[in-house]
Amino acid sequence: MRLSAAEIAALAEARDGAPHDRLGLHPAGEGCVVRALLRDASACAAVDRATGAVHPMARVHPCGLFEAALPAAAPFAHRLRVTDGSGKVSEVEDPYRFLPTLGDQDLHFLAQGDDHRIHEKLGGNVRVVDGVRGVAFAVWAPHARRVSVVGDLNGWDGRYHPMRLLGASGIWELFVPGLGPGARYKYEIVGPASPTPFLKTDPCAVAFEPSPHHAAIVADLGAHRWEDAGWMDARARRDPLRAPMSVYEVHLGSWRRVPEEGDRPLTYRELGPALADHCRAHGFTHVELLPPAEHPFDGSWGYQVTGYYAPTRRFGEAADFMAMVDTLHQAGVGVIVDLVPAHFPKDAFALARFDGTALYEHADPRQGEHPDWGTLVFNFGRHEVRNFLVGAALSWLDRFHVDGFRVDAVASMLYLDYSRKDGEWVPNPAGGRENLDAIAFLRQLNALVHHVAPGAVTIAEESTAFPGVTRPVAEGGLGFDLKWNMGWMHDWLAYFRQDPIHRRWHHDKLTFGMLYQWSERFVQALSHDEVVHGKGSLLGKMAGADLAAKSANLRCLLALQWAWPGKKTLFMGCEFGQPAEWSHERSLDWHLLAVPEHAGLLRLVGDLNRLMTGHPELAAADFDPAAFAWVQPDDAEQGVLAFRRRAGIAHWLVVANLTPVARAYRLGVPEAGRWEEVLNTDAAAYAGAGQGNLGGVATHAVPAHGQAQSLDLHLPGLSVLILRPSA
Repeated sequence: MRLSAAEIAALAEARDGAPHDRLGLHPAGEGCVVRALLRDASACAAVDRATGAVHPMARVHPCGLFEAALPAAAPFAHRLRVTDGSGKVSEVEDPYRFLPTLGDQDLHFLAQGDDHRIHEKLGGNVRVVDGVRGVAFAVWAPHARRVSVVGDLNGWDGRYHPMRLLGASGIWELFVPGLGPGARYKYEIVGPASPTPFLKTDPCAVAFEPSPHHAAIVADLGAHRWEDAGWMDARARRDPLRAPMSVYEVHLGSWRRVPEEGDRPLTYRELGPALADHCRAHGFTHVELLPPAEHPFDGSWGYQVTGYYAPTRRFGEAADFMAMVDTLHQAGVGVIVDLVPAHFPKDAFALARFDGTALYEHADPRQGEHPDWGTLVFNFGRHEVRNFLVGAALSWLDRFHVDGFRVDAVASMLYLDYSRKDGEWVPNPAGGRENLDAIAFLRQLNALVHHVAPGAVTIAEESTAFPGVTRPVAEGGLGFDLKWNMGWMHDWLAYFRQDPIHRRWHHDKLTFGMLYQWSERFVQALSHDEVVHGKGSLLGKMAGADLAAKSANLRCLLALQWAWPGKKTLFMGCEFGQPAEWSHERSLDWHLLAVPEHAGLLRLVGDLNRLMTGHPELAAADFDPAAFAWVQPDDAEQGVLAFRRRAGIAHWLVVANLTPVARAYRLGVPEAGRWEEVLNTDAAAYAGAGQGNLGGVATHAVPAHGQAQSLDLHLPGLSVLILRPSA
């Protein structure tokens, strides 16, 4: 079987989309033919791996195409004995002698968007094939005319390792023997419209080199040996909706730095023990990481992702990220990561126009570009795109043992007209504004996360009244476990900004949220979004002329956040009232813990967390309206708010006085006897004035608020009290 001049020219000019059909060993008549393309070789021979027989090959084209016709009737496993220009002889495996590393079933499920382990199929994965260790490369580029692996293995020359297209799947594949962890690579692609090749980094790589090169790096994820089996087994049996959940939201690069070493951020291996100690000391049950996936621009905080399968190398390698998660798990702290499936950046080295066409994004800018963020919107109508994103989530669960996801910008995904004017968006087939493809994707994501990782949690950042965000998929909902309560956050921050003298006119902001509290399963979140972009810090939002007043108001807000039904999220620095707006470029101001007001806030948060975890019955009833009752919802004139939480043996009376005037106040309670004051935000331990009820108060047979018994309480100014019946 001789090659035609056109076939040889296609190989020589790196235009051949099926190089395995011509290179390697193939039957030819009664024998076989072996070919190799070795541009820098002066001589080449095929060596039978079984017998050691050597078959010299002739150079048949100046480009380095060698060929030999052999009498053997059946192809055999061979190596190439190569002589370079200096006369040095070496033996290498021929990458074009191996069968595809993906089978028909793999290709079927990948095309259908239903492959649950895409991270083991696409990307650059270390494998042993036919007894030979190497790296299996596979990438989806259906409109490309040629794809080559380029990197350290071939001097970044796309003529050396062209890949084969696997049928109609759009997936290009090549097994490169002898390659291993640490190898840098990209894909050189020739698109459908131009002969000029361009470089793309691997969408499914697990590691990347830093800017400005962004090459993918082959990684060996077997370097870490997990020791969190106890945590993982317990998680699979735990219902996160019925467990206490206090989430500490963290930006890894600015949580804590090392000023003695050029103000560098902590590494993953340093962050693990430090975060574990902080969470254990102050009672947080989970950390939530701003997107830890690879991203090129620090100022995006991780929300413009280019490596959806890879922990960023800013703080170490993938094995180091594993070690951080392992350390947190062994300390009893869960790890939730932010997932960003709504959009991706236009960086030329990444997903944008990946194969020369609008592949991951819509071609129509009315659907494919986000007007606010200057990014591209995923085309959720493509099976392969949905599979890519779902596969990324499943890979973080499988490879990195994370405990769930906070899905960013869900509202922008749900509506086709999100932040768009008339004429700037395309209605769905029914003429509506809902993005039906994105809705299908979110349902698929949630269903699969809960299927493959029982006990893992999914949380939606969703700011609209879209129905059924936390309703199960089987009941027509989106299937999230939890949803950030954006309305609660806006209303309560608006209230606490008000000078207490004006709060009587804004009292409804405290109570309005209870009208929709039970429509979804909510997280009360005070997140990073509230302390950036000129919004100031959480402490800075509080009314008050000095630190004492501001910290008293913040203590009230935090105590009410924890006492309110639902799960909790608090951004780093807010737990001690950092006065400066958060910056991703510097550490939190930990030195402020020498100031009593800041130390008192941190102590309060720890006590609130311990109070919450000490009453798991209330956490189990976070989404049960029968476990909540107003006692005094409408005393706007005096700024007093009171409610009860009750489930099982747990019973709290929560009373807030949100003016600086101390008050004697009577509240009805359903149980006679002594009520213990278990938390008082005005306590001296929190840098308050130390006023209160001397640890508790007994009931009187004086009717109030529909109850036969009542408590005569002293309410310090700007305080929240939590009381419970004495045992």
